[in-house]
Amino acid sequence: MGKDYAVIVVGGGHAGCEAALAAARLGCKTLMITMNLDTIAQLSCNPAIGGPAAKSHLVREIDALGGEMGKVIDQTYLNIRMLNLSRGPAVHALRAQADKVKYRAVMTMTLESQPNLTVRQGMVSKLLYEDGAICGVQLNTGTKITGETVVLATGTFLRGVVVIGDVRYPGGRQGEPSADDLSQSLVDAGLRLARFQTATPPRVHADSVDYGKLTCQPGSKKPLRFSFDTPLVVREQIPCWYTRTTPDTIRVIQKNIELSPIQSGTVQGKGPRYCPSIDRKVMRFPDKVDHQIFLEPEGEYTKELYCLGLTTSMPEHIQAKILQTIPGLENAQIMRSGYAVEYDYILPDQTYPTLESKVIKGLFTAGQINGTSGYEEAAAQGLIAGINAAHKVLGRPPLILSRSQAYIGVLIDDLVTKGTDEPYRMMTSRAEYRLILRQDNADLRLRELGYKIGLIDEQRYQKLKAKRAAIQNTLKWLRETPVSPTKEVRDYLIQLGSGDLKKAVTLHEILQRPELKFGDLEFFAPLPELDPEVIEQVEIECKFKGYIERQLKQIEEFNKMEDISIPDDIDYFQIKGLRSEAKERLTAIRPTSVGQAARISGVSPADINVLLVILKGENHVSA
Repeated sequence: MGKDYAVIVVGGGHAGCEAALAAARLGCKTLMITMNLDTIAQLSCNPAIGGPAAKSHLVREIDALGGEMGKVIDQTYLNIRMLNLSRGPAVHALRAQADKVKYRAVMTMTLESQPNLTVRQGMVSKLLYEDGAICGVQLNTGTKITGETVVLATGTFLRGVVVIGDVRYPGGRQGEPSADDLSQSLVDAGLRLARFQTATPPRVHADSVDYGKLTCQPGSKKPLRFSFDTPLVVREQIPCWYTRTTPDTIRVIQKNIELSPIQSGTVQGKGPRYCPSIDRKVMRFPDKVDHQIFLEPEGEYTKELYCLGLTTSMPEHIQAKILQTIPGLENAQIMRSGYAVEYDYILPDQTYPTLESKVIKGLFTAGQINGTSGYEEAAAQGLIAGINAAHKVLGRPPLILSRSQAYIGVLIDDLVTKGTDEPYRMMTSRAEYRLILRQDNADLRLRELGYKIGLIDEQRYQKLKAKRAAIQNTLKWLRETPVSPTKEVRDYLIQLGSGDLKKAVTLHEILQRPELKFGDLEFFAPLPELDPEVIEQVEIECKFKGYIERQLKQIEEFNKMEDISIPDDIDYFQIKGLRSEAKERLTAIRPTSVGQAARISGVSPADINVLLVILKGENHVSA
């Protein structure tokens, strides 16, 4: 007897949305179950997408593979800017402030309009499985729904507890219930869980703020976009604002620090390192008094302002006192208090690089349930989990992105290979090959793969091919066009602040000079009409040619180790020469390649050499 659905997605957050859309678009009959249809794609914390820490890189990669997040934020942003422009292209980061109501509405309509996808309200309380394989879920009403695969994207709802001061009560978000029974079902199935916590700042009424004491932060005058398919247009934007804490702010927090749940122990789960609360900042850096606070609009039709940088779960009356010490916020009216949430997550070493569970076949997990923090990290995992759940049903090979292909590959590899003891956030510094994995070239890296999978249509694929050809043709033209060191040429270069020219060169060599832009080459020869994104790629290829070539060689060496696969049935305890710790770690992680094995903590280079000898001799010991 057939199952009700091919893929069941549990959760309607950013991971669940991408997973459900991917599975349905690949032709699988898909069900997405969420506790509340009105909070699909909820921006629970900061209503912003992208930004530093490689978040915009993830969104661009999701879009390149055929995901939805980039398209939705392009339709619903209030304010958009490119960050880190004073630094190299590897760390340029696009960030958009979202209209949280519109974002939710557009994503909800996308889901409800998607063929092969059913969206249903309900609370899943139990996993159904037989002989170690998933076969469906049970709702708290007792209804059983069968499925060939299940994707869990439960966010902060697993045994969630809301914390404000010394007050604790069950909740996955403020005003929403927790999923206690599902946590217990996971434990009963043999999965190991642990606790993390996250927090959010107070929201204040826009009309209660003194803008004369704030600094305006307008959006970009240049049209920007996340999705490679969104038309570049200039849009009216709503500004953000910023201010700073004062010595009085620090004194209020220090005086009441014993009331902080972090200090008192009311919150016990570990929180995100790269998004600390204001009370944690004061505890860590007691001498710093001028922490930046950004005031960001939450939507066109709401007066709420999000106080970025002021995350706290201290008692509500202390939050009010803190605000009164900050320029521009002396009379700010709190609309929503800041709070923390503690929740369960699955230790990610129990998961394969496909995001399928090692404990229950056919069970996939994505988002905060895997120990990550952030909308973008969640959406990236959701896309991969949805693709692989569909591929499992369809009998197709799994999709595993390597560390040299995408930040998504770095993210998942870090989780399943190294694990995490704090909420994981994607940072550019985590990627060995970040000059190759830029946000600007995500389509060139991944769109063809999205096309082969079936999530990118023919029209978008042909557009990619045309862009790639334009880049290569332009680079060829630059390499073949000579420049002689005439007086006019030398004077022009000096006028641009560049060095003198002693011998004949090509336009390609001229463009390698950091002071010159592509448009400056018009002096030497008529320029072809090119799309700005083509020009961007050409400039980067010219100016960073040596670095890019060096990194490509490193990737070639990296891939040699990644290409040596490890059989699933290998018994590490039967291999002589491996240290005991290595045997235990390799057995726990079950790496799929020698490259992955080498990244496991507790596995030494000597252990890898032993493994290579065994594998090359093809006399590995079966379990």
